[in-house]
Amino acid sequence: MKWVLLILIVCYAVPLHGLTKIVSARPKAVNIGAVFTFNSLIGKVIKVAMDAAVEDVNASPSILNTTTLKIIMHDTKFNGFMSIMEPLHFMESETVAIIGPQRSTTARVVAHVATELRVPILSFSATDPTMSPLQFPFFIRTAHNDLFQMAAIADIVQFYGWREVVAIYGDDDYGRNGVASLGDRLAEKRCRISYKAALPPGPTRENITDLLIKVALSESRIIVIHASFIWGLELFNVAQNLGMMSTGYVWIATNWLSTIIDTDSPLPLDTINNIQGVIALRPHTPNSIMKQNFIQRWHNLTHVGLSTYGLYAYDTVWLLAQAIDDFFQKGGNVSFSKNPILSELVGGNLHLDALKVFDGGKMFLESILQVDRIGLTGRMKFTRDRNLVNPEFDVLNVIGTGYRTIGYWSNHLGLSVVPADERQNTSFSGQKLHSVVWPGQTTKVPRGWVFSNNGRHLRIGVPNRYRSEEVVSVKSNGMITGFCVDVFTAALNLLPYAVPFELVAFGNGHDNPSNSELVRLITTGVYDAGVGDITIITERTKMADFTQPYVESGLVVVAPVRKLGSSAMAFLRPFTPQMWLITAASFLIVGAVIWCLEHKHNDEFRGPPCRQFITTFWFSFSTLFFSHRETTTSSLGKIVLIIWLFVVLIINSSYTASLTSILTVHQLSSPIKGIETLQANHDPIGYPKGSFVRDYLVHELNIHESRLVPLSSPEEYDKALRDGPGKGGVAAVVDERAYIELFLSNRCISA
Repeated sequence: MKWVLLILIVCYAVPLHGLTKIVSARPKAVNIGAVFTFNSLIGKVIKVAMDAAVEDVNASPSILNTTTLKIIMHDTKFNGFMSIMEPLHFMESETVAIIGPQRSTTARVVAHVATELRVPILSFSATDPTMSPLQFPFFIRTAHNDLFQMAAIADIVQFYGWREVVAIYGDDDYGRNGVASLGDRLAEKRCRISYKAALPPGPTRENITDLLIKVALSESRIIVIHASFIWGLELFNVAQNLGMMSTGYVWIATNWLSTIIDTDSPLPLDTINNIQGVIALRPHTPNSIMKQNFIQRWHNLTHVGLSTYGLYAYDTVWLLAQAIDDFFQKGGNVSFSKNPILSELVGGNLHLDALKVFDGGKMFLESILQVDRIGLTGRMKFTRDRNLVNPEFDVLNVIGTGYRTIGYWSNHLGLSVVPADERQNTSFSGQKLHSVVWPGQTTKVPRGWVFSNNGRHLRIGVPNRYRSEEVVSVKSNGMITGFCVDVFTAALNLLPYAVPFELVAFGNGHDNPSNSELVRLITTGVYDAGVGDITIITERTKMADFTQPYVESGLVVVAPVRKLGSSAMAFLRPFTPQMWLITAASFLIVGAVIWCLEHKHNDEFRGPPCRQFITTFWFSFSTLFFSHRETTTSSLGKIVLIIWLFVVLIINSSYTASLTSILTVHQLSSPIKGIETLQANHDPIGYPKGSFVRDYLVHELNIHESRLVPLSSPEEYDKALRDGPGKGGVAAVVDERAYIELFLSNRCISA
């Protein structure tokens, strides 16, 4: 019996031990940390939201089973140093993830440490677009990247036809990188930031006043504010005192302003008066029953208004809970170990050796990135570059004591008056935005710019060519005249305001400059515009905008011609040799057909063979002058004869008209019939030096570049065409119609 009992104990010991190990894989509680400033505008909201989320997670039977989710919050008290140190305290304990820090500047530092210790960092307020997953693999942004917010602003600027904006921002990583993204997005729309106005991270009222005075002296009246919650409203107060919230100005604020409105609503009357007419963005959260229930519940939790940060905080906690549940289902275990690198620092006063590595950090990170759930903010799912799917923003217009939603922006559909999630169920009219009440209580879209009091004149680039002085001519004294300049001046005279400008010659006057290079210099800011004979081609339209063409364009071929004089054989010139042969053969064939149809019944076509042959030949050619005497008796013969006489009439008329023209009008002839002739032969072709014609002939018409001869002036055109291919000249010149018409107006090229 003792041996039996011993065997039973050994047999059942292994499975019981394995069962114990499986149960212990799910701890009774899992800790997550949160680092933010409790009394900040965001902190007042997200603290309540995360507490509510933890309560709901622990009350839900569908997630975490017997494991309790605990969140430990640390107050950073508006201190950047505390924002770095508090996450390190969490990394000394068994904390599987950290929510925060609140600012992008400190999140960048903490993310480096988190990568080393394999502890995921989740933040919905650190939206710096330069924090990439390649550099910070354990940093996860659970709100939309600022890159999309800047793309929305760029679309708004393009929609209203503005071209330049002024960007005001805080001089830190968050501000600089956000404005850099705005510049990139504006460049894609052929717009730009004309003035980057940076403020110190904690600006005084004097700093703000000095900066806004500089902004007021600039030309652009489109002002984008990528501000902090701390000094954003102060900036509007100063702008109101400086008269910059009046008609003509446009103010576009990123989501910081909408957060203030949602959190502290209703705002004081003075504050709301300072922001009248401002356009603001807010992350779009679709309407749902879940969201409506949470909003009703929110009023019972706190008196603070619910902003989108509260919704993202709630969803972030649920996202972590679902990821933890998935982590445990995959066999993950919450365990920590010493970092061998930090172990070498034992004995220091900082006790850095106490920082622990999360052994299951990589598996937990994968579980977070694989979450796909519907939350208060919509679908929570990450793309390959770790951005949330379907970025969308509300476009708000501050009016009266509140605001009005004038439209929506989504990454895939752009601006619209209908949210992207409702377009499938709503007839979409194609309207981009509703009407806006701008600063100064006007609904008229501002022009967006003024002439600066201390601004420079517009620099207008004019191609300085060595040809066609009638189009553009740069005199020796620097004066620029010509047809294009006259058109430009006439257009300016139609404007209701004066435009100060200066014409600047582009080129040395000896070599024809590249118009494509002139257009490129406009995009780089060397010139503000270009005036001259600049042809509109696809490559150039990608770099700059063009007016409507005021001169007929298109490529033409000019070639030398030869005069054809009269001679004794001029009567043969109306028809080509082939035509003469065909006509003669037709006479013989028709005579043979008539003979076949008539000789059996008609005595006039009978007799000896020689007589029949002469009769047929004579009958056929006598029809040319309608002098045939033989009659046709058969019906088929009469039909053939009628048709033939009609053909003869046409031949006679054509011959007579052509011969009359040859004898009375000078005839010109050229071996070049068009561009097809030039493609078929191997003769040299002239083209204007520095023109797009060369690339067109080479890349579009597949003409070998060795055949192309650059010509700089009308005189070179004349000489090359007169010399011809045999004397080092060209067979033809390909150029634009306007230049060729000017060239032929006082020249006649004949060989």
